[in-house]
Amino acid sequence: MKTFNKVAAVTLLFWLMKIVATTLGETLGDFISMTLNLGYAAGILITLVFFIIIVFMQLRMKKYTPAVYWMVIVGTTTLGTEISDFIDRTLKTGYLTGSLILLSGLLLSLFLWYKKYGNLEVYPIFEKNKEFYYWTAILFSNSLGTAFGDFLSDNLGLGYMTGALITGLIILMVVLLHYFTKINHVLLFWIAFVFTRPFGATFGDLLTKPLAKGGLDLGTLNASLISLALMVLMIIISQRKHNRELLLKNE
Repeated sequence: MKTFNKVAAVTLLFWLMKIVATTLGETLGDFISMTLNLGYAAGILITLVFFIIIVFMQLRMKKYTPAVYWMVIVGTTTLGTEISDFIDRTLKTGYLTGSLILLSGLLLSLFLWYKKYGNLEVYPIFEKNKEFYYWTAILFSNSLGTAFGDFLSDNLGLGYMTGALITGLIILMVVLLHYFTKINHVLLFWIAFVFTRPFGATFGDLLTKPLAKGGLDLGTLNASLISLALMVLMIIISQRKHNRELLLKNE
């Protein structure tokens, strides 16, 4: 039986969509737990149910489908926001300790992935079991990115724009290392994947936080709607690009 790739190729569009997805995850997560005043435990439960439903759909898909794939990414960023905030604020571990806990979870998931398959290649992925490791690592990395972003802006007092600048410079450095060195591209991918989370999250905070705290005070609902509109537009672009690639393959 012919098998098909299940995940997105790592391109410039991939990274742009990842950043928008993290911004949406940050604002939507804050809307559920803070604006609706449901709390982080309830926020985890709500976003976990959504994540389980959508990741089950993704695992059942026979081939890569942009809309479903990116809904799972949004699910991991939203759930990751709630997990990070629950660990940091409800359990009162603090952002640094929370980051270390989530980093341990990410490293463990990557270690188990490597132990089973002998590599950490993120594209293409055909096997359902390997895809399970892929989504587990992504969930931990997005949760870690949230905690680390909060550590930069709150604990170090860097502010949202400064935090975005620092993480943006780290991402730029990773890009330069990718093109001008022989450092393992899979290692660079996971570094970039983690740091695009706080990069996008700081923009989410910039959109939602009060003017007195350096934000634009749009509110979590308005910011989520703006991010969602951008995400839908980019999914449409991704789907059209994917359709063209399939046509070229079949010619």
